[in-house]
Amino acid sequence: MNAERGQRLVFGVMAGIARPLMNVLMAKSWTGFDKLPPGGFIACPNHVTEIDPVVVGHAFYNQGRLPRYLAKESLFKVPVLGRALRASRQIPVTRSSNNANTSLAVAREVLDAGDVIIIYPEGTLTRDPDEWPMRGRTGAARLALQTGAPVVPIAHWGAQQVLPRYGKSLKILPRKRVRVLVGEPVDLSDLRDGPLTRSVLDEATTRIMDALTALVAELRGETPPESRWDPSEHGQAATGRLSIDEKPTDDEQGGTR
Repeated sequence: MNAERGQRLVFGVMAGIARPLMNVLMAKSWTGFDKLPPGGFIACPNHVTEIDPVVVGHAFYNQGRLPRYLAKESLFKVPVLGRALRASRQIPVTRSSNNANTSLAVAREVLDAGDVIIIYPEGTLTRDPDEWPMRGRTGAARLALQTGAPVVPIAHWGAQQVLPRYGKSLKILPRKRVRVLVGEPVDLSDLRDGPLTRSVLDEATTRIMDALTALVAELRGETPPESRWDPSEHGQAATGRLSIDEKPTDDEQGGTR
């Protein structure tokens, strides 16, 4: 069995488990998938709930595209999970410089094979009290500029009604509708030939987040805030789950929803 066939078999098993559950929990509306580049690309979705990867991965798998995520290296050491991650060729990420180069090499191979790498440009669940995309991190922009791969913003809305942000239980009834909207690739052409300075990475990240926020606004039928939420300005950690002390107060949120 060749590697590609083996990976598709693993995806097929995982999809056989996940898709029936997803179909029970939510109705789906997937729009704009005809805009996806024919070759490899980087998909950048917004991040509002911990089931986002399943929602977005489901949509891509149904289009015949095998989704690959950048996953913490520690997850690959979990016995059963780690084997599934390796078998489906997910990409381990570590902060050490040597292994970072290995991650980049794997990412290049995935993109060259015509597959999709999914990166949440916010780096974690949005801290914004109203669940708009918050300040982006530069990882997606860096990978795009290093590889030359297109970046496609992917907005979705509704999954947070099934599992609220930081929630611990699914809200099954009534059945929810989840919408996924694909945008046009983000134009980074003028940034690709120069050095990867901080200003270049920041500009590329801003473009990605602007495109993503516009798509989320389209799905929500609302106007986004004038400036994106910055966790550092509100005493919040940039990554990981928020502690009780870090969560926005009702005054910051403008009331609970």
